[in-house]
Amino acid sequence: MNWTRQHPGWAMFAAMVGLLAFLWGMAVPLAAAPAPIGPAAEQFADGARITVGLTLIAGSVGVLIGVLAGLGKLSRFWPLRWLCDSYVWLIRGTPLLLQILFVWLAFPLLMPEGVELSDFACAAIALSLNVGAYNTECVRAGILAVPHGQVEAARALGLTPMQTFMDIVLPQSMRVALPALANNLASLVKDSSLAYAISVVELTMVGYRVQAESYQPIPVFITVAAIYLILTTAFTTLTAALESQLDVGQKR
Repeated sequence: MNWTRQHPGWAMFAAMVGLLAFLWGMAVPLAAAPAPIGPAAEQFADGARITVGLTLIAGSVGVLIGVLAGLGKLSRFWPLRWLCDSYVWLIRGTPLLLQILFVWLAFPLLMPEGVELSDFACAAIALSLNVGAYNTECVRAGILAVPHGQVEAARALGLTPMQTFMDIVLPQSMRVALPALANNLASLVKDSSLAYAISVVELTMVGYRVQAESYQPIPVFITVAAIYLILTTAFTTLTAALESQLDVGQKR
């Protein structure tokens, strides 16, 4: 961890390269393992890639939702503030599994005729909405942490409200919110396992299928747990390095 703080750029590069190498090379060592792991090595690799894909898509969209909804919760326009409050209240007050099932069953009915949503897309939508609600509170707290005097100074210098937000408020608020956003991302890696409920063949679904065929749950789920541990370690290393990179200017 000290090396990560001292060399954040190299740590981010190593985490990204290591994650890519792991995703596309993990089948090689797994293939050398005894049954039931070895014969299913490619399945585990494909499942891990689906898990990372869900995490990256939902994580990126979730940050965007968090920024927009966080601004909405601080808006002076009360209908927008009420809408964002209701969204966060609803998502945080209901189980993620229920949200995934609802999107899977209800959203296809709301789509225009001829437009179909895949199981993967439904899972990505549900995960994005879920993590977006948690990111909303992180972003809101980050914005409130920016001293109001800086906003007044920016206005005194003639900056427009948009320039003030983009150049002054947003960078500082994201710096404050980053640790909480990173924690949400790490949780998202594990929460994506609930996509198995709608037949998305991610890592947990692969483990379930392999153990159902082999009747050997212990080695199968130990392997699944080890893969999840490696994935979460890569993501936490990446976010820790990014946090250190953003803090460089303040560490004198």
